[in-house]
Amino acid sequence: MTWPRPVPTVGDPSSAAERRADPTGWALGADVVAALHEVVAARRDVRRFRPDDVAPELLEQVLAAGHRAPSVGHSQPWRFVVVREQATRDRAAGLADRERLRQAEGLTPDRRARLLDLQLEGIREAPVGVVVACDRRAAADGVLGRATFPDTDLWSCACAIQNIWLAARAAGLGLGWVTLFRPIDLAGLLGLPDGVETLGWLCLGWPDERPPEPGLERRGWSQRVPLADVVLHERWPAAGAAPEPPPSYLAAPDPAAVVAARDTGDDLLAAPGSLGVLDATIDRVVALPGADPVGGTLVLAAGDHPVAGLGVSAYPASVTADVLAATAAGESLAAVTARAAGLRLVARHAVPTRPQGDLLHADALHPDDVATLLADGVALGREAAAHGLVCLGEVGIGNTTVAAALACALLDRPAAELVGLGAGADTAMVRRKTEVVAGALDRVGTRAADAPAAVLAALGGPEFALLTGVVLGAAGAGVPVVLDGLATSVAALLAVRTDAGVRSALVAGQRSRERGHAAILVELGLEPLLDLRLRAGEGVGACLAAQALRSGLAVRRAAGRTR
Repeated sequence: MTWPRPVPTVGDPSSAAERRADPTGWALGADVVAALHEVVAARRDVRRFRPDDVAPELLEQVLAAGHRAPSVGHSQPWRFVVVREQATRDRAAGLADRERLRQAEGLTPDRRARLLDLQLEGIREAPVGVVVACDRRAAADGVLGRATFPDTDLWSCACAIQNIWLAARAAGLGLGWVTLFRPIDLAGLLGLPDGVETLGWLCLGWPDERPPEPGLERRGWSQRVPLADVVLHERWPAAGAAPEPPPSYLAAPDPAAVVAARDTGDDLLAAPGSLGVLDATIDRVVALPGADPVGGTLVLAAGDHPVAGLGVSAYPASVTADVLAATAAGESLAAVTARAAGLRLVARHAVPTRPQGDLLHADALHPDDVATLLADGVALGREAAAHGLVCLGEVGIGNTTVAAALACALLDRPAAELVGLGAGADTAMVRRKTEVVAGALDRVGTRAADAPAAVLAALGGPEFALLTGVVLGAAGAGVPVVLDGLATSVAALLAVRTDAGVRSALVAGQRSRERGHAAILVELGLEPLLDLRLRAGEGVGACLAAQALRSGLAVRRAAGRTR
Protein backbone atom coordinates (compact mmCIF):
# COMPACT_ATOMS: atom_id res chain seq x y z
CA MET A 1 0.00 0.00 0.00
CA THR A 2 1.32 3.50 -0.83
CA TRP A 3 0.49 6.73 0.85
CA PRO A 4 0.35 10.28 -0.44
CA ARG A 5 3.67 12.08 -0.11
CA PRO A 6 3.50 14.88 2.42
CA VAL A 7 4.20 18.05 0.47
CA PRO A 8 5.68 20.86 2.58
CA THR A 9 3.89 24.18 2.47
CA VAL A 10 7.21 26.00 2.91
CA GLY A 11 10.54 25.30 1.28
CA ASP A 12 11.09 22.94 -1.67
CA PRO A 13 7.88 21.14 -2.75
CA SER A 14 9.62 18.90 -5.33
CA SER A 15 10.22 15.20 -4.74
CA ALA A 16 13.24 13.07 -5.57
CA ALA A 17 11.17 11.25 -8.18
CA GLU A 18 10.27 14.52 -9.91
CA ARG A 19 13.85 15.71 -9.91
CA ARG A 20 15.05 12.34 -11.23
CA ALA A 21 12.48 12.35 -14.03
CA ASP A 22 13.27 15.90 -15.16
CA PRO A 23 16.76 17.15 -14.14
CA THR A 24 16.25 20.35 -16.18
CA GLY A 25 12.91 21.16 -14.63
CA TRP A 26 14.25 24.04 -12.55
CA ALA A 27 15.12 26.12 -15.65
CA LEU A 28 13.27 29.40 -16.05
CA GLY A 29 12.56 28.93 -19.74
CA ALA A 30 14.32 29.73 -22.98
CA ASP A 31 13.13 33.35 -23.09
CA VAL A 32 14.43 34.13 -19.61
CA VAL A 33 17.76 32.40 -20.30
CA ALA A 34 18.17 34.34 -23.54
CA ALA A 35 17.34 37.62 -21.80
CA LEU A 36 19.84 36.89 -19.03
CA HIS A 37 22.66 36.22 -21.48
CA GLU A 38 21.72 39.32 -23.45
CA VAL A 39 22.04 41.48 -20.31
CA VAL A 40 25.34 39.84 -19.33
CA ALA A 41 26.77 40.38 -22.80
CA ALA A 42 25.54 43.99 -22.92
CA ARG A 43 27.08 45.06 -19.59
CA ARG A 44 29.48 47.97 -20.12
CA ASP A 45 31.73 50.19 -18.03
CA VAL A 46 30.06 53.54 -18.81
CA ARG A 47 32.01 56.79 -18.41
CA ARG A 48 29.74 59.48 -19.86
CA PHE A 49 26.43 60.41 -18.25
CA ARG A 50 23.47 62.66 -18.78
CA PRO A 51 22.55 65.03 -15.93
CA ASP A 52 18.99 63.63 -15.68
CA ASP A 53 18.21 62.30 -12.22
CA VAL A 54 17.61 58.67 -11.32
CA ALA A 55 14.21 58.19 -9.70
CA PRO A 56 14.42 57.02 -6.07
CA GLU A 57 12.26 53.97 -6.74
CA LEU A 58 14.53 52.88 -9.62
CA LEU A 59 17.64 53.41 -7.50
CA GLU A 60 16.09 51.29 -4.76
CA GLN A 61 15.29 48.58 -7.30
CA VAL A 62 18.90 48.48 -8.51
CA LEU A 63 20.31 48.44 -4.98
CA ALA A 64 17.86 45.69 -4.05
CA ALA A 65 19.44 43.54 -6.76
CA GLY A 66 22.78 44.05 -5.08
CA HIS A 67 21.26 43.14 -1.74
CA ARG A 68 20.14 39.81 -3.20
CA ALA A 69 23.72 38.78 -3.95
CA PRO A 70 25.15 35.63 -2.36
CA SER A 71 27.23 36.25 0.74
CA VAL A 72 29.52 34.03 2.77
CA GLY A 73 27.68 32.64 5.76
CA HIS A 74 24.72 34.89 4.80
CA SER A 75 26.72 37.68 6.44
CA GLN A 76 25.53 40.39 3.97
CA PRO A 77 28.67 42.47 4.59
CA TRP A 78 27.94 45.10 1.91
CA ARG A 79 27.09 48.67 2.78
CA PHE A 80 25.91 50.98 -0.03
CA VAL A 81 26.89 54.63 0.52
CA VAL A 82 24.77 56.70 -1.89
CA VAL A 83 26.40 60.04 -2.78
CA ARG A 84 24.47 62.80 -4.52
CA GLU A 85 26.21 65.95 -3.23
CA GLN A 86 28.26 67.62 -5.96
CA ALA A 87 30.96 68.74 -3.53
CA THR A 88 31.64 65.17 -2.43
CA ARG A 89 31.70 63.97 -6.04
CA ASP A 90 34.19 66.71 -6.94
CA ARG A 91 36.47 65.69 -4.09
CA ALA A 92 36.27 62.05 -5.12
CA ALA A 93 37.07 62.96 -8.72
CA GLY A 94 40.15 64.84 -7.55
CA LEU A 95 41.37 61.77 -5.66
CA ALA A 96 40.88 59.57 -8.73
CA ASP A 97 42.60 62.02 -11.08
CA ARG A 98 45.60 62.16 -8.75
CA GLU A 99 45.94 58.38 -8.63
CA ARG A 100 45.53 58.14 -12.39
CA LEU A 101 48.57 60.36 -12.86
CA ARG A 102 50.55 58.54 -10.20
CA GLN A 103 49.84 55.19 -11.77
CA ALA A 104 50.67 56.47 -15.24
CA GLU A 105 54.16 57.44 -14.11
CA GLY A 106 54.96 53.76 -13.52
CA LEU A 107 53.87 52.54 -16.95
CA THR A 108 55.77 52.18 -20.19
CA PRO A 109 55.45 55.30 -22.40
CA ASP A 110 52.85 53.79 -24.73
CA ARG A 111 50.67 52.48 -21.92
CA ARG A 112 51.11 55.72 -19.97
CA ALA A 113 49.71 57.70 -22.91
CA ARG A 114 46.79 55.28 -23.27
CA LEU A 115 45.96 55.46 -19.57
CA LEU A 116 46.01 59.25 -19.66
CA ASP A 117 43.54 59.12 -22.57
CA LEU A 118 41.05 57.30 -20.35
CA GLN A 119 38.71 59.69 -18.60
CA LEU A 120 37.09 59.63 -15.17
CA GLU A 121 34.60 62.46 -15.54
CA GLY A 122 31.73 60.11 -14.72
CA ILE A 123 32.44 60.65 -11.03
CA ARG A 124 31.39 64.28 -11.49
CA GLU A 125 28.79 63.82 -14.20
CA ALA A 126 26.78 60.84 -12.96
CA PRO A 127 23.93 62.08 -10.76
CA VAL A 128 24.44 59.21 -8.30
CA GLY A 129 27.61 57.78 -6.84
CA VAL A 130 27.45 54.51 -4.91
CA VAL A 131 30.42 53.48 -2.83
CA VAL A 132 30.23 49.79 -2.00
CA ALA A 133 31.90 49.19 1.35
CA CYS A 134 32.57 45.88 3.07
CA ASP A 135 31.97 45.76 6.81
CA ARG A 136 34.76 43.45 7.98
CA ARG A 137 34.52 44.21 11.68
CA ALA A 138 33.23 40.72 12.53
CA ALA A 139 36.09 38.29 13.14
CA ALA A 140 36.59 35.88 10.24
CA ASP A 141 36.31 32.88 12.55
CA GLY A 142 32.88 34.08 13.59
CA VAL A 143 31.41 33.97 10.07
CA LEU A 144 30.62 30.64 8.48
CA GLY A 145 33.00 30.11 5.55
CA ARG A 146 35.48 32.89 6.33
CA ALA A 147 37.73 30.99 8.70
CA THR A 148 39.39 29.21 5.78
CA PHE A 149 38.92 31.92 3.13
CA PRO A 150 39.02 35.23 5.05
CA ASP A 151 38.42 37.39 1.95
CA THR A 152 35.10 35.80 1.02
CA ASP A 153 33.34 38.82 2.50
CA LEU A 154 35.02 40.98 -0.16
CA TRP A 155 34.05 38.45 -2.82
CA SER A 156 30.46 38.69 -1.59
CA CYS A 157 30.53 42.48 -2.05
CA ALA A 158 31.93 42.02 -5.57
CA CYS A 159 28.94 39.77 -6.31
CA ALA A 160 26.66 42.56 -5.07
CA ILE A 161 28.36 45.00 -7.47
CA GLN A 162 27.80 42.63 -10.38
CA ASN A 163 24.11 42.31 -9.47
CA ILE A 164 23.78 46.10 -9.33
CA TRP A 165 25.58 46.41 -12.65
CA LEU A 166 23.32 43.92 -14.43
CA ALA A 167 20.12 45.36 -12.93
CA ALA A 168 21.22 48.85 -13.99
CA ARG A 169 22.00 47.70 -17.53
CA ALA A 170 18.64 45.95 -17.87
CA ALA A 171 16.91 49.20 -16.83
CA GLY A 172 18.89 51.24 -19.33
CA LEU A 173 21.09 52.87 -16.70
CA GLY A 174 24.84 53.18 -17.14
CA LEU A 175 27.31 52.15 -14.47
CA GLY A 176 31.05 52.70 -14.25
CA TRP A 177 33.22 51.09 -11.58
CA VAL A 178 36.19 53.29 -10.63
CA THR A 179 38.93 51.86 -8.42
CA LEU A 180 41.61 54.49 -9.06
CA PHE A 181 41.56 55.47 -5.41
CA ARG A 182 43.75 54.89 -2.43
CA PRO A 183 41.31 53.07 -0.15
CA ILE A 184 42.36 55.13 2.85
CA ASP A 185 41.61 58.38 0.97
CA LEU A 186 38.15 57.26 -0.13
CA ALA A 187 37.39 55.97 3.35
CA GLY A 188 38.47 59.31 4.81
CA LEU A 189 36.25 61.22 2.37
CA LEU A 190 33.19 59.27 3.53
CA GLY A 191 34.13 58.93 7.19
CA LEU A 192 34.25 55.13 7.17
CA PRO A 193 35.30 53.57 10.48
CA ASP A 194 38.23 51.17 10.88
CA GLY A 195 37.32 47.72 9.65
CA VAL A 196 35.03 48.98 6.86
CA GLU A 197 36.77 48.82 3.48
CA THR A 198 35.74 50.27 0.12
CA LEU A 199 35.61 48.41 -3.17
CA GLY A 200 35.65 51.60 -5.21
CA TRP A 201 33.13 54.06 -6.58
CA LEU A 202 30.17 53.20 -8.81
CA CYS A 203 29.03 55.98 -11.17
CA LEU A 204 25.32 55.49 -11.81
CA GLY A 205 23.05 57.42 -14.16
CA TRP A 206 21.56 57.63 -17.63
CA PRO A 207 24.40 57.05 -20.11
CA ASP A 208 25.54 59.67 -22.58
CA GLU A 209 27.17 56.91 -24.65
CA ARG A 210 26.02 53.52 -25.85
CA PRO A 211 29.23 51.57 -26.50
CA PRO A 212 28.80 48.44 -28.60
CA GLU A 213 31.76 46.75 -26.92
CA PRO A 214 33.84 47.23 -23.74
CA GLY A 215 35.71 50.54 -23.60
CA LEU A 216 39.19 49.13 -23.08
CA GLU A 217 38.73 46.92 -26.12
CA ARG A 218 37.62 49.92 -28.17
CA ARG A 219 40.66 51.87 -27.01
CA GLY A 220 43.02 49.08 -28.04
CA TRP A 221 44.11 48.41 -24.49
CA SER A 222 43.43 44.70 -24.74
CA GLN A 223 41.10 42.14 -26.28
CA ARG A 224 38.98 39.47 -24.60
CA VAL A 225 40.90 36.21 -24.75
CA PRO A 226 39.13 33.11 -26.12
CA LEU A 227 37.18 31.07 -23.56
CA ALA A 228 39.30 28.02 -24.38
CA ASP A 229 42.40 29.86 -23.13
CA VAL A 230 41.02 30.22 -19.61
CA VAL A 231 39.21 26.90 -19.14
CA LEU A 232 41.39 24.19 -17.58
CA HIS A 233 40.48 20.59 -16.88
CA GLU A 234 41.11 18.62 -13.72
CA ARG A 235 44.28 20.47 -12.63
CA TRP A 236 46.77 23.18 -13.58
CA PRO A 237 48.75 22.11 -16.66
CA ALA A 238 52.43 21.30 -16.54
CA ALA A 239 55.00 23.99 -17.27
CA GLY A 240 55.03 24.91 -20.93
CA ALA A 241 51.37 24.10 -21.39
CA ALA A 242 50.10 26.49 -18.73
CA PRO A 243 48.24 29.68 -19.72
CA GLU A 244 50.22 32.89 -20.12
CA PRO A 245 50.08 35.22 -17.10
CA PRO A 246 47.90 38.32 -17.47
CA PRO A 247 49.84 41.08 -19.25
CA SER A 248 51.45 43.84 -17.19
CA TYR A 249 52.55 47.12 -18.71
CA LEU A 250 54.32 48.48 -15.67
CA ALA A 251 57.82 49.84 -16.06
CA ALA A 252 58.56 48.35 -12.63
CA PRO A 253 57.75 44.78 -11.53
CA ASP A 254 55.13 45.77 -8.97
CA PRO A 255 51.62 44.76 -10.16
CA ALA A 256 48.97 47.36 -10.74
CA ALA A 257 45.55 47.36 -12.29
CA VAL A 258 44.30 49.76 -14.91
CA VAL A 259 40.58 50.33 -14.76
CA ALA A 260 37.88 52.57 -15.98
CA ALA A 261 37.51 53.62 -19.60
CA ARG A 262 35.36 56.36 -21.00
CA ASP A 263 34.02 56.69 -24.48
CA THR A 264 35.07 60.18 -25.53
CA GLY A 265 33.40 60.08 -28.94
CA ASP A 266 31.07 62.91 -29.84
CA ASP A 267 29.44 64.27 -32.97
CA LEU A 268 32.47 66.05 -34.39
CA LEU A 269 33.65 64.84 -37.77
CA ALA A 270 36.79 63.38 -36.17
CA ALA A 271 37.86 60.39 -34.22
CA PRO A 272 36.91 60.61 -30.53
CA GLY A 273 39.64 62.23 -28.47
CA SER A 274 41.44 63.59 -31.55
CA LEU A 275 42.82 66.55 -29.61
CA GLY A 276 44.17 64.40 -26.78
CA VAL A 277 44.73 66.23 -23.51
CA LEU A 278 43.23 69.35 -25.04
CA ASP A 279 39.96 67.51 -25.73
CA ALA A 280 39.73 66.33 -22.15
CA THR A 281 40.45 69.85 -20.86
CA ILE A 282 37.86 71.38 -23.17
CA ASP A 283 35.30 68.89 -21.88
CA ARG A 284 35.86 70.23 -18.37
CA VAL A 285 36.07 73.88 -19.35
CA VAL A 286 32.86 74.02 -21.36
CA ALA A 287 30.99 72.37 -18.47
CA LEU A 288 31.84 75.20 -16.08
CA PRO A 289 28.95 77.54 -15.36
CA GLY A 290 30.90 80.80 -15.58
CA ALA A 291 31.76 83.20 -18.36
CA ASP A 292 32.40 82.00 -21.89
CA PRO A 293 36.21 81.69 -22.10
CA VAL A 294 36.57 83.65 -25.34
CA GLY A 295 38.29 86.53 -23.58
CA GLY A 296 40.46 86.42 -20.53
CA THR A 297 42.85 88.07 -18.12
CA LEU A 298 46.43 87.41 -17.07
CA VAL A 299 46.71 88.20 -13.37
CA LEU A 300 50.38 88.89 -12.65
CA ALA A 301 51.20 88.96 -8.95
CA ALA A 302 54.54 90.20 -7.66
CA GLY A 303 56.09 89.87 -4.25
CA ASP A 304 59.30 90.63 -2.38
CA HIS A 305 61.07 87.96 -0.31
CA PRO A 306 63.66 88.47 2.43
CA VAL A 307 64.83 84.91 1.76
CA ALA A 308 66.53 86.30 -1.37
CA GLY A 309 69.12 87.78 1.00
CA LEU A 310 70.25 84.27 2.01
CA GLY A 311 72.04 83.55 -1.24
CA VAL A 312 69.28 81.55 -2.92
CA SER A 313 68.87 83.60 -6.11
CA ALA A 314 71.16 84.41 -9.03
CA TYR A 315 69.59 87.86 -9.42
CA PRO A 316 69.27 90.89 -7.14
CA ALA A 317 65.93 91.62 -5.50
CA SER A 318 65.63 94.84 -7.54
CA VAL A 319 64.76 92.76 -10.64
CA THR A 320 61.22 92.33 -9.32
CA ALA A 321 60.59 96.07 -9.54
CA ASP A 322 62.25 96.22 -12.97
CA VAL A 323 59.91 93.52 -14.34
CA LEU A 324 56.89 95.34 -12.92
CA ALA A 325 58.04 98.57 -14.58
CA ALA A 326 58.53 96.77 -17.90
CA THR A 327 55.06 95.29 -17.53
CA ALA A 328 53.56 98.73 -17.03
CA ALA A 329 55.39 99.83 -20.20
CA GLY A 330 53.99 96.82 -22.10
CA GLU A 331 57.46 95.36 -22.70
CA SER A 332 57.85 92.49 -20.20
CA LEU A 333 57.47 88.88 -21.26
CA ALA A 334 54.15 88.84 -19.41
CA ALA A 335 52.85 91.92 -21.22
CA VAL A 336 53.94 90.80 -24.69
CA THR A 337 52.69 87.22 -24.31
CA ALA A 338 49.35 88.30 -22.84
CA ARG A 339 48.86 90.76 -25.69
CA ALA A 340 49.65 88.07 -28.26
CA ALA A 341 47.12 85.79 -26.60
CA GLY A 342 44.41 88.46 -26.62
CA LEU A 343 44.34 88.69 -22.83
CA ARG A 344 43.87 91.65 -20.53
CA LEU A 345 46.75 92.13 -18.10
CA VAL A 346 46.29 93.04 -14.46
CA ALA A 347 49.50 93.39 -12.43
CA ARG A 348 49.53 93.60 -8.63
CA HIS A 349 52.50 94.16 -6.34
CA ALA A 350 51.40 92.36 -3.19
CA VAL A 351 52.83 94.26 -0.24
CA PRO A 352 52.08 93.25 3.38
CA THR A 353 51.72 95.90 6.07
CA ARG A 354 53.96 94.17 8.60
CA PRO A 355 57.61 93.05 8.32
CA GLN A 356 58.29 89.79 6.51
CA GLY A 357 60.50 86.97 7.76
CA ASP A 358 63.12 85.09 5.75
CA LEU A 359 61.59 81.60 6.33
CA LEU A 360 64.79 80.25 7.87
CA HIS A 361 64.73 82.42 11.01
CA ALA A 362 61.19 83.81 11.15
CA ASP A 363 57.72 83.32 9.69
CA ALA A 364 57.18 84.77 6.26
CA LEU A 365 53.98 86.73 6.91
CA HIS A 366 51.82 87.91 9.77
CA PRO A 367 48.48 86.02 9.87
CA ASP A 368 46.57 89.29 9.48
CA ASP A 369 48.46 90.07 6.28
CA VAL A 370 47.66 86.59 4.97
CA ALA A 371 43.96 87.16 5.62
CA THR A 372 44.02 90.57 3.93
CA LEU A 373 45.91 89.33 0.87
CA LEU A 374 43.62 86.33 0.51
CA ALA A 375 40.56 88.59 0.61
CA ASP A 376 42.13 90.97 -1.92
CA GLY A 377 42.88 88.01 -4.17
CA VAL A 378 39.31 86.71 -3.97
CA ALA A 379 37.99 90.11 -5.06
CA LEU A 380 40.56 90.30 -7.86
CA GLY A 381 39.68 86.79 -9.03
CA ARG A 382 35.98 87.59 -9.17
CA GLU A 383 36.65 90.78 -11.13
CA ALA A 384 38.91 88.96 -13.61
CA ALA A 385 36.36 86.16 -14.00
CA ALA A 386 33.90 88.60 -15.53
CA HIS A 387 36.19 88.79 -18.59
CA GLY A 388 36.62 85.06 -19.33
CA LEU A 389 39.60 82.82 -18.67
CA VAL A 390 41.78 83.71 -15.70
CA CYS A 391 45.47 83.00 -16.28
CA LEU A 392 47.98 83.22 -13.44
CA GLY A 393 51.51 84.58 -13.48
CA GLU A 394 54.03 85.69 -10.89
CA VAL A 395 57.29 87.52 -10.48
CA GLY A 396 59.44 87.76 -7.38
CA ILE A 397 63.15 87.14 -6.86
CA GLY A 398 63.51 84.24 -4.43
CA ASN A 399 60.02 82.89 -4.94
CA THR A 400 61.12 79.49 -6.29
CA THR A 401 62.65 78.91 -2.87
CA VAL A 402 59.39 79.95 -1.24
CA ALA A 403 57.42 77.75 -3.66
CA ALA A 404 59.68 74.76 -2.90
CA ALA A 405 59.23 75.26 0.86
CA LEU A 406 55.44 75.40 0.47
CA ALA A 407 55.45 72.35 -1.80
CA CYS A 408 57.50 70.34 0.70
CA ALA A 409 55.14 71.31 3.51
CA LEU A 410 51.98 70.56 1.53
CA LEU A 411 53.22 67.24 0.17
CA ASP A 412 55.22 66.21 3.26
CA ARG A 413 58.35 65.74 1.16
CA PRO A 414 61.99 66.54 2.05
CA ALA A 415 63.69 69.59 0.58
CA ALA A 416 66.17 67.49 -1.42
CA GLU A 417 63.32 66.06 -3.50
CA LEU A 418 61.62 69.28 -4.57
CA VAL A 419 64.13 72.15 -4.59
CA GLY A 420 65.06 73.08 -8.16
CA LEU A 421 67.27 75.41 -10.14
CA GLY A 422 65.02 78.44 -10.26
CA ALA A 423 66.26 81.14 -12.64
CA GLY A 424 69.94 80.64 -13.39
CA ALA A 425 71.12 78.96 -10.18
CA ASP A 426 74.25 76.80 -10.18
CA THR A 427 74.96 73.65 -8.19
CA ALA A 428 76.26 75.52 -5.15
CA MET A 429 73.22 77.78 -5.10
CA VAL A 430 70.83 74.82 -5.36
CA ARG A 431 72.65 73.28 -2.39
CA ARG A 432 72.15 76.53 -0.46
CA LYS A 433 68.45 76.68 -1.41
CA THR A 434 68.02 73.12 -0.23
CA GLU A 435 69.66 73.93 3.11
CA VAL A 436 67.45 77.00 3.58
CA VAL A 437 64.25 75.10 2.76
CA ALA A 438 65.24 72.18 5.00
CA GLY A 439 66.01 74.61 7.83
CA ALA A 440 62.71 76.42 7.36
CA LEU A 441 60.80 73.13 7.48
CA ASP A 442 62.64 72.13 10.66
CA ARG A 443 61.84 75.49 12.23
CA VAL A 444 58.16 75.27 11.40
CA GLY A 445 57.82 71.59 12.35
CA THR A 446 54.28 70.27 12.60
CA ARG A 447 52.81 73.66 11.75
CA ALA A 448 53.67 72.83 8.14
CA ALA A 449 50.69 70.47 8.13
CA ASP A 450 48.23 73.06 9.44
CA ALA A 451 45.52 74.95 7.58
CA PRO A 452 46.53 76.68 4.31
CA ALA A 453 46.48 80.14 5.88
CA ALA A 454 48.85 78.95 8.62
CA VAL A 455 51.20 77.40 6.04
CA LEU A 456 51.19 80.66 4.07
CA ALA A 457 52.05 82.62 7.20
CA ALA A 458 54.90 80.28 8.14
CA LEU A 459 56.48 79.64 4.74
CA GLY A 460 54.73 81.69 2.05
CA GLY A 461 54.99 85.06 0.45
CA PRO A 462 52.63 87.89 -0.39
CA GLU A 463 52.05 86.96 -4.06
CA PHE A 464 51.29 83.36 -3.04
CA ALA A 465 48.56 84.54 -0.67
CA LEU A 466 47.16 86.90 -3.30
CA LEU A 467 47.16 84.19 -6.02
CA THR A 468 45.52 81.69 -3.69
CA GLY A 469 42.70 84.18 -3.24
CA VAL A 470 42.52 84.77 -7.01
CA VAL A 471 42.02 81.03 -7.57
CA LEU A 472 39.28 80.92 -4.93
CA GLY A 473 37.52 83.94 -6.39
CA ALA A 474 37.69 82.92 -10.05
CA ALA A 475 36.80 79.28 -9.39
CA GLY A 476 33.94 80.39 -7.19
CA ALA A 477 32.60 82.28 -10.21
CA GLY A 478 32.73 79.08 -12.25
CA VAL A 479 35.50 80.33 -14.57
CA PRO A 480 38.53 78.28 -15.73
CA VAL A 481 41.83 79.15 -14.04
CA VAL A 482 44.90 78.45 -16.18
CA LEU A 483 48.02 77.79 -14.12
CA ASP A 484 51.59 78.57 -15.14
CA GLY A 485 54.59 77.16 -13.30
CA LEU A 486 55.44 75.91 -9.82
CA ALA A 487 54.49 79.06 -7.90
CA THR A 488 51.01 79.42 -9.38
CA SER A 489 50.38 75.67 -9.03
CA VAL A 490 51.36 75.81 -5.35
CA ALA A 491 48.88 78.66 -4.92
CA ALA A 492 46.24 76.50 -6.63
CA LEU A 493 46.98 73.61 -4.26
CA LEU A 494 46.61 75.96 -1.30
CA ALA A 495 43.24 77.00 -2.73
CA VAL A 496 42.20 73.36 -3.15
CA ARG A 497 43.22 72.64 0.45
CA THR A 498 41.03 75.59 1.43
CA ASP A 499 38.05 74.51 -0.68
CA ALA A 500 38.33 71.26 -2.63
CA GLY A 501 35.54 72.34 -4.96
CA VAL A 502 37.79 74.81 -6.80
CA ARG A 503 39.78 71.98 -8.35
CA SER A 504 37.22 71.45 -11.11
CA ALA A 505 38.06 74.91 -12.48
CA LEU A 506 41.82 74.36 -12.70
CA VAL A 507 43.72 73.88 -15.96
CA ALA A 508 47.42 73.00 -15.89
CA GLY A 509 48.80 75.25 -18.60
CA GLN A 510 52.27 73.74 -18.62
CA ARG A 511 54.81 71.66 -16.76
CA SER A 512 57.91 73.72 -16.06
CA ARG A 513 61.45 72.51 -15.38
CA GLU A 514 61.18 73.12 -11.65
CA ARG A 515 61.59 69.82 -9.80
CA GLY A 516 58.59 70.23 -7.56
CA HIS A 517 56.16 71.22 -10.29
CA ALA A 518 55.38 67.72 -11.55
CA ALA A 519 54.73 66.55 -7.97
CA ILE A 520 52.29 69.41 -7.37
CA LEU A 521 50.43 68.69 -10.61
CA VAL A 522 50.10 65.03 -9.67
CA GLU A 523 48.71 66.05 -6.27
CA LEU A 524 46.19 68.25 -8.06
CA GLY A 525 45.37 65.45 -10.49
CA LEU A 526 46.08 67.69 -13.49
CA GLU A 527 47.78 66.83 -16.76
CA PRO A 528 49.48 69.82 -18.41
CA LEU A 529 48.57 71.08 -21.86
CA LEU A 530 52.18 72.05 -22.67
CA ASP A 531 55.58 70.65 -21.78
CA LEU A 532 58.09 73.11 -23.24
CA ARG A 533 60.65 73.16 -20.40
CA LEU A 534 59.88 76.84 -19.76
CA ARG A 535 61.64 78.85 -17.07
CA ALA A 536 60.16 82.24 -17.95
CA GLY A 537 57.62 82.63 -15.16
CA GLU A 538 55.42 85.73 -15.45
CA GLY A 539 52.49 83.63 -16.73
CA VAL A 540 54.09 82.99 -20.14
CA GLY A 541 53.18 79.30 -20.07
CA ALA A 542 49.63 80.07 -18.96
CA CYS A 543 49.18 82.54 -21.85
CA LEU A 544 50.50 80.04 -24.40
CA ALA A 545 48.20 77.37 -22.98
CA ALA A 546 45.26 79.78 -23.11
CA GLN A 547 45.90 80.23 -26.82
CA ALA A 548 45.88 76.46 -27.31
CA LEU A 549 42.73 76.11 -25.24
CA ARG A 550 40.90 78.84 -27.10
CA SER A 551 42.00 77.33 -30.44
CA GLY A 552 40.58 74.01 -29.28
CA LEU A 553 37.34 75.69 -28.31
CA ALA A 554 37.14 77.28 -31.76
CA VAL A 555 37.65 73.87 -33.33
CA ARG A 556 34.93 72.43 -31.13
CA ARG A 557 32.53 75.17 -32.22
CA ALA A 558 33.33 75.33 -35.94
CA ALA A 559 34.34 71.83 -37.01
CA GLY A 560 31.94 69.74 -39.05
CA ARG A 561 29.36 67.62 -37.26
CA THR A 562 28.00 64.20 -37.95
CA ARG A 563 24.35 63.29 -37.92
